[in-house]
Order: sequence, then C-alpha cells, then structure tokens
Amino acid sequence: MQATTLALVGATGGAGTTRTAVELAAMGARDGDDVAVVDAAFTTQGLSEYVSGRIDPDLTALLTEDPDAALSAAAYPLAGTGASAERSSFGGGSGGDGNEGDAPDLPGRVDAIPARAPFERVARAKTAEAARKLERRIDEAATTYDAVVVDAAAVGSNEAVAAATTVDRAVAVRPATAHGRDAVQRLRGRIADVGGSLDATLAVERAGSGGESDGERDGDGSGVVRVPETDPDVAAAPTAATGDDAYARAIAAAYETTFDASLGVEFPDPGLVERFTP
Repeated sequence: MQATTLALVGATGGAGTTRTAVELAAMGARDGDDVAVVDAAFTTQGLSEYVSGRIDPDLTALLTEDPDAALSAAAYPLAGTGASAERSSFGGGSGGDGNEGDAPDLPGRVDAIPARAPFERVARAKTAEAARKLERRIDEAATTYDAVVVDAAAVGSNEAVAAATTVDRAVAVRPATAHGRDAVQRLRGRIADVGGSLDATLAVERAGSGGESDGERDGDGSGVVRVPETDPDVAAAPTAATGDDAYARAIAAAYETTFDASLGVEFPDPGLVERFTP
C-alpha cells in the first residue's frame, strides 16, 4: 500500500537530508502529486533556504503561538518548481519573489512548511507538548496533500521523535561512506528505542566524501538506494523536477522505494556513454 507520509531522518549532520527531501517532493510533483515538505529540523532550519521571500508565520509559530491557525498559513511554494509568485493555493500570505519565470511547469506542486525562527521560539517548539502538536500538523498535511515528506534530524529531540514515529514510513539518509553506514546502525537503534523502525536507507554521495569500496557497499544489505552526487548549490535545486540524468533517475527510484509507490515519470533510454558510466 502506498505511503502518504514519509520522514527522512539524517543519520549524520550534512548527510543531504534537506536537499533529498526537496528533490523527492519535486519528483512527486513531476508525477502529478501535490507534495508538502515539512521542516522538523528546527535547529538547522535548512528548508527555509528553498523558499523565496519572507517567511511569516513559520511552522514553529503554529506550534507555539498560533495553534488554531490552519497549516496552510505556513505553507510556501518551493522555489524552482514553477509555483506562482503568489502564495500557494492551499494558503495565503507572502512568499515568492517573482523570479519563477524560468521554473518548470510541473503537473503537481510542492509546498514547503519551513521553520524560520529565533532561538527563543525554537526552544519552545522543541518541548514535548509542541512535539505532540507537530504530530497533529503532520496528520493535517496528510489530509491536504497527496504526499508529505518530513525533514528530520537524527532522533535525539522531541520533534525528531515525533517525525519518525508519526509517519507511515521512516527512511535514513546517510553519506555514502563507511562512517555513514555505521551511523545508520546507531540511528536504527535509537528509533527502535522510541518504538519506530527504518523502512529504507538513502546513501547520498557528496563531493570529496571518498565514497565506499565495493566491499563496504556489499555490507549495506537490502533496502538501500544510492543517490549520486549533484550540484549542492541551493539555487540549482530541484534538479529532479526536469532532469533525466543519473541523479534524477536515482531520485525517482528513491521515491518509489521510500513511498512504496510506482511513478509514471518516463526517462529516455540512456545513451551508450551513460550505460557504461558507473
């Protein structure tokens, strides 16, 4: 059965969790789905970098100061996905800077529900009470969107636990290194401690990471999707919205694995060079 809500949980810092969440959402929109990316990584607040314009309110405000507001109040079109410079059709407010003219016109849409808050509000959003409200907000998103991707840090905070245990499926995101593979094993134990489980792993290659040997890759076991390196610049995202290279194909495979779904996105047959390129 296809999942609706998915948590991407970073096994280490800098694993590429936020970027991967953005790319998965764009792939879903490319297939015609309306997708939300929810930022449950309150400390880093990385998702806000993918939103053009002012963010007010953000998700933490809905959890601490305006609990009766609809989730749509903090939903902003994701930059680079062809969304209008006006706010999402699911919400109101400001957002977008009018520079979306070159963005692709996708069949579906992607909304970001970011955290962008001062330290004092972040601290209030990290309480156990706020985590319970976050769980309800994730459930609310599932009633509004076809798919929901939650960007979460390693399970060591109330909001991360809420994200990992509320969703239909939880997936680890790790660097494609031996250190990253070991970190997933520790993450698996942490999630088990709070009554959850990992359904798959995405191993993301990064520039200068050194990668893994064939023997180390063999130790991954099943349920691992390898995602090749891509341009790390925020302005380059989401490349999966229109690309047909190895990265876009890997994101499509990751979407199908993580959501346990089948996409209708078609890619051209690879050329001779691509077939023999590892």
